[in-house]
Amino acid sequence: MTNQRRWLFATAAIFSFAALVQAARSDAGSVAERMRRVESGLSTGVTLAGQAPSLKLAERMAFYKVPGVSVAVINNGAIEWAKGYGVIEAGAAAPVTTETRFQAASISKPVAAMAALALVERGKLALDEDVNRKLVSWKIPEAEATKAEKVTLRRLVSHGAGLTVHGFRGYAEGEPVPTVVQVLDGQKPANSAAVRADLVPGTKWRYSGGGYTVMQLLLTDVTGKPFPDLMEELVLGKIGMRHSSYQQPLPKEREAVSAVGHRDGQFVKGKRHTYPEMAAAGLWTTPSDLARFAIELQQSLQGRSNKVLSQEMVRQMLTKQTGEFGLGLQLGGKEKVVSFSHGGSNEGFRCMLFAYLDSGKGAVVMTNGDRGGGLATEILRAISREYDWPDHRTVEKTPVKIDLADVGAFAGKYEVSGATLTVSVENGRLFILVPPIGPQKMEMLPLSATRFFVAEDAIEFNFAKNDQGAVTGMQVFTGAQPMSGKKLP
Repeated sequence: MTNQRRWLFATAAIFSFAALVQAARSDAGSVAERMRRVESGLSTGVTLAGQAPSLKLAERMAFYKVPGVSVAVINNGAIEWAKGYGVIEAGAAAPVTTETRFQAASISKPVAAMAALALVERGKLALDEDVNRKLVSWKIPEAEATKAEKVTLRRLVSHGAGLTVHGFRGYAEGEPVPTVVQVLDGQKPANSAAVRADLVPGTKWRYSGGGYTVMQLLLTDVTGKPFPDLMEELVLGKIGMRHSSYQQPLPKEREAVSAVGHRDGQFVKGKRHTYPEMAAAGLWTTPSDLARFAIELQQSLQGRSNKVLSQEMVRQMLTKQTGEFGLGLQLGGKEKVVSFSHGGSNEGFRCMLFAYLDSGKGAVVMTNGDRGGGLATEILRAISREYDWPDHRTVEKTPVKIDLADVGAFAGKYEVSGATLTVSVENGRLFILVPPIGPQKMEMLPLSATRFFVAEDAIEFNFAKNDQGAVTGMQVFTGAQPMSGKKLP
């Protein structure tokens, strides 16, 4: 029950105190039931016809080797429920709670973009001005690509600035941490390449964590304030994100309430990597705090809040600029933008924020495992079904019957887009191992004598044969252009 509804109930004289208590109990029970249905209703990308999704959260955490998960669900413009599952660190007892902090990874970007836009509204920055005019401690080197068009703030936050460096891998405990300028120039101890303009700004969308690192320096140059302090002042404090900070490395006093990153179930070296590229990857936060960020955007767009940005600025933020991106967020919807989202992938952490512009719905899932992306997607599918979202739906497919005696010819190794896929036959059933997806074999179910699908994801495989009937390769269909590969000797 939302605060608004409680207020209405409390002020309506026609309800007795007993009725109010009963209503509160009934509503709480409804939310608890919804939580249980989500927890026991996860699903893979495909379900078999006639089978209801019924995967349990704890089982899927074990499958993906993710020790801890935290979830927050937005409904009717408010956080309806939030809950933590599992543990902060594999083998330890400390549980994940709603106040456990996770690395937001690239979800750091839209929150940082909001701060940049706040400085635009204060007159400190301009969306369409050459950022080199305001950069002081470093400037983007002039290049052939920037002769006619310049790198602007609008292009930085929408990934249209033509800058290099997709992302960053961070620095394990004990490794020297570079300054922001060293990162931008690719100078030791930086472990990433220099950030440079090699595409004409404004001509092409290309994801660039390097561009957000330029933005980070721009914000500190024009304000003279450390980036974590600036983010607290402009965004985090205003929205009420009390369990959030861009401080890097993680302060020692917060280690006990912060998740440890894991790779394949084992904690990463040093437990948590440090990211001096704070705007791109450095936010420590909780799903509930990110939900507050999403709600602020929803309410600002409707003219119901202006804690950080005006309605008009939020409208720009949620308008497609380059490709499918607005100013900091990916936008969904073919003709009309209906949703905004962003994923995150740091060393040992995976997370996802997804919300709708108008319906007051959304969710945030954060995990402390490198395979948590698949788990987060399955959780979002369960939330989608429970709350009747139009997105994150499960595809239903019906296997056909084929002569299982013929499947042995498909066994072997296949090279597809640089990855080696292994097909095996066990007790007359066909399985495939796809390293980019994970270390577990997946059963291949037939759609025809040569075309198969796996229930774990919306991927289909079609085996190719030559004129003599020998299997020579396969095509992999992932929803985009198919990838073709050959069968190895």
